[in-house]
Amino acid sequence: MSPDDVRARYDRIRAEVGAGVTVVAATKYVSLEEMAVLAEAGLEVVGENRAQDLERKHAVYGDAFRWHFIGHLQSNKAKVLNRICELVHSLSSPSAAQRLAVPALVEVNLSGEPTKSGIAPAELDALLEAARDVRGLMTMPPPADDPEASRPYFRRLRELADEHGLRELSIGTSQDYRVAAEEGATLVRLGSVLYGRS
Repeated sequence: MSPDDVRARYDRIRAEVGAGVTVVAATKYVSLEEMAVLAEAGLEVVGENRAQDLERKHAVYGDAFRWHFIGHLQSNKAKVLNRICELVHSLSSPSAAQRLAVPALVEVNLSGEPTKSGIAPAELDALLEAARDVRGLMTMPPPADDPEASRPYFRRLRELADEHGLRELSIGTSQDYRVAAEEGATLVRLGSVLYGRS
């Protein structure tokens, strides 16, 4: 992974998704040392999955990036996120909502998969009432080889956001970010496609 290669991929993806979409570099599998490559490549926003990794990486690269949290949110980790993050993508419980002081997106489980985090669409109104500063919604569609399989989930999330007057949509990962951009994504969470890893 070289800074020039990462920068070339980043620029190409930004051109594909358009100026209104923030590319969030998912760093779950990026080591502490490799974060330096992302900084050198000029990536602006990183998204971490675990609070302890977020703390560790932020301690070394604090001002090099804008920090997002994209993993499962446990309410007892809210204090860490409040100190470091500009946005949390995965709010899904009233207890976390009460502890979180930074802007958030509510994670909605549109597929109904029991293994996935997120709330059911019917629970959205109640969580929005409990939360302080919700900017939008996030979802993870079921895994599929065809990016088009994600489109109905992205479209439904956009409709839900519109119904509740929410602007931000965190949809799309390495395999389906182009479809996500077509369906109104304002944030895409990308890993392997940025780093040249299959």
